Parts: sequence; C-alpha cells; structure tokens
Amino acid sequence: MNRHKSLGSEWASAAVAAMALLAGCAHHRPPPQFSAAAPFSKTFSGSGDTVCWSVKRALLSQGYMLDRPNDAGVLTGARDAQPTPKLNVTTRLQTTCADNRNGTSIVFVSAEREENALQKMKQTTSVGVGPATLTMPSGSARVLGTVRRETITDPNFYGEFFGLVQNYVNQERLSQATTHSADDADGRSNERPSRLRSETPPRSAPSQSDDLPPPRQ
Repeated sequence: MNRHKSLGSEWASAAVAAMALLAGCAHHRPPPQFSAAAPFSKTFSGSGDTVCWSVKRALLSQGYMLDRPNDAGVLTGARDAQPTPKLNVTTRLQTTCADNRNGTSIVFVSAEREENALQKMKQTTSVGVGPATLTMPSGSARVLGTVRRETITDPNFYGEFFGLVQNYVNQERLSQATTHSADDADGRSNERPSRLRSETPPRSAPSQSDDLPPPRQ
C-alpha cells in the first residue's frame, strides 16, 4: 500500500515538474519571426523613379559607399566607424525599391552591424625533422577579428532613414512642379505673338482710282 502511495506521489511530482517546465518554456518563448509591424519597409507616395532616386540620394548623403547593383532597384552600401582605437564598426544596408503601379512605391531596407576588434593571435611555425613535422610557437600578432554581428532591429534607426528618404521625395516633387510651371509659362509666352498676328486685320489693297492722275481742266 505504501509502495503504491509512493509511486503515486512520484508520478504527481513528475507531472507538476513537467507542467512547470512547459509553463517556463511558454513564458520564454521567442517572439514571432514574421510580423506585419516590422520596421523594414515603408510605402511612399510617388513613382518608382522618384522614390528610388531619393533612396540613393539618402544613402550617399550619409557617407555610404555603394556597391554596383546586380539587380535593378537594389542598392547595397556600407559605412565604417571607429569609436575606439581598437574597435571598428561597419554598418551595411541593403535597400530594394519597387513601383506599385498605383502612384506609390515601396522601399525595403535591412541593416547589419558588424564589430571588429584587435585580438592577439598566436603564431606557430612548422619544422620538418626527418619523417616527422614539429609545430612550435613563434610568437603572437594582433589581428582584426569579428566579435559581433547582428541585424539592426531598432525602429528608430529605420524611421530616421525613411524620414530622410521622404525629405528627398518632397524635394523631387517640388523640383518637378517648378519645372512644369516654367514649361507652361514658356508655352503661354510663345502663343501670344502668334495669336496677336492672327488677330491683326489685314491692310486693304489700294483702289485703282487712287492710282489714277487727276483729270485735266
């Protein structure tokens, strides 16, 4: 009887432990990997030519070195920083721009941050002695090695980038409106002389009687 009670207690303890483990796993479950609220895209009002050119201007204005694009609408750029003498930080951006064919365009962007630091690496020398090969330490050297690499997920980072793109989109729209206004003004000024010429009445031809000499008395 006691044995059955002991087994029952053990089963109950195991069940409680399993439930606690499941609850802990549920509590520490990673966030969803795909979400409509991700900060990596934004839709702009404007044609693909205007928006994509604004994306390129935004990258160039911030000092990003652009790679030659392999695909149309795709731009990849990188920028280096050295916050400390022994640390180098590289930020890489890849943008994709597409025209939605409805007066708007969408821009996708993903940024990666890579940190490289000076590290001490041991160097070795291999020496062949007969049929055997001996490897002996020969000192050390300081080399630049990657210590951290991650995709930037900060919404503020992408918000600032999209805000800069929007600024250039507004400049392009203003420039196009100014150009159209100037073209319309030139067209109207060219129409006025031709209209005036068409509205001027033709001079009447002199009558034949006016050309005859007066009669003799």
